[in-house]
Amino acid sequence: MSPGSRSLSAGDPDARLALVLPPAPDSLAPFDVRIPQAAIDDLRLRLSIARWPDRETASDWSQGVPLSAAKSLVDYWIHDYDWRKFEARLNRFPQFRTRIDGVGIHFIHARSPHAQALPILLTHGWPGSVAEFLDVIDRLTDPTRFGGRAEDAFHVVVPSIPGFGFSDKPTEQGWNPARIARAWAMLMQERLGYGRWVAQGGDWGSAITHAMASQRPQGLLAAHVNLPLVVPKSAPAQPSKEELKALEDIEYYLNQMAGYADQMNTRPQTIGYALNDSPLALAMWMYEKFWEWTDNRGLPEDALTCDQMLDDISLYWFTGTGTSSARLYWEGVGNTIRENSFFSSSRASSDPIDLPMGATIFPGETFLAPRSWAEAAYPNLFYWNTVDKGGHFAAFEQPEIFAKEMWQAFRPFRG
Repeated sequence: MSPGSRSLSAGDPDARLALVLPPAPDSLAPFDVRIPQAAIDDLRLRLSIARWPDRETASDWSQGVPLSAAKSLVDYWIHDYDWRKFEARLNRFPQFRTRIDGVGIHFIHARSPHAQALPILLTHGWPGSVAEFLDVIDRLTDPTRFGGRAEDAFHVVVPSIPGFGFSDKPTEQGWNPARIARAWAMLMQERLGYGRWVAQGGDWGSAITHAMASQRPQGLLAAHVNLPLVVPKSAPAQPSKEELKALEDIEYYLNQMAGYADQMNTRPQTIGYALNDSPLALAMWMYEKFWEWTDNRGLPEDALTCDQMLDDISLYWFTGTGTSSARLYWEGVGNTIRENSFFSSSRASSDPIDLPMGATIFPGETFLAPRSWAEAAYPNLFYWNTVDKGGHFAAFEQPEIFAKEMWQAFRPFRG
């Protein structure tokens, strides 16, 4: 495989530490991940000379990632973590790049061995990536290997959002969820030639999936989310117990958990200097969310292994996408909040979505949407289920549960 064509090998000394993506054609270009060894060595050097802050004055995570937890993760990153293992896992699956609307889009395309498989588009969020779905791809493409039925199989498409991973970084404004949704439709329809397909997403993937469902591109049969963006435009006058709990969760999120989002919604470039220059800053910016958003017993490692978290964090570091991924907040939520309220900005669409919509509620999610709100937003709510384990990173945390939910949810759209 020649440098600068289908791999990431640097072709000149100045590119030793920088990710050089091959140009994306209008057709499909096969793609493999090859991070230069010099970039891996540079990462370890930067981590080894990190300038640490003093210890927190709190006895828990209330001020952010505790110094002892941060040092433990970084020590593992330097001495035990193996990026090449993750690289090999990625390269197990067919990957491609293609140019859509002026931007190179990276995606995994894993076809099922079962002839009647249904194409499914899976969209990640922040601080996630395609890494979230690696443990569910085989379960979805070949359910028979995991106790499922051949008729529940999927052809799986997992794109990297523009500005994330191995997709290009947009150089102009306007790449919001609606525009990404249109790009995804073109990917499925024109690039891959799928006439019938379904979509799933969480976090920003949920916002993009909602936007697709509102746009109703040809061939999209139904959509499923694990974070239903169904907050009403105004708080209910007499909320039910379930609605009251959801409202309390939203208030807690805004008051105690949204500092990261406030920064990226308003000044992504400023925080981006730290995220692009310091692997320590990037890691803690993301590690905190793995603690706060997963279904854990007090530590992020209860829900995800160090290797899983560092796979994802390292992907951001080697692709230099800490800043460009932060801009999605400015493009999506930030612009809307500047014009409206939290309630209206939280919804992907102000109007009900007529496309068949389904949802699975994972108990560790940032807020648990009441079914009544979903029914108001989704007139064709075809699936609703609450599971007993998992959090915001549903497929990452609970791949077995996630895959079974996909098998069950989309059965009405087979054939």
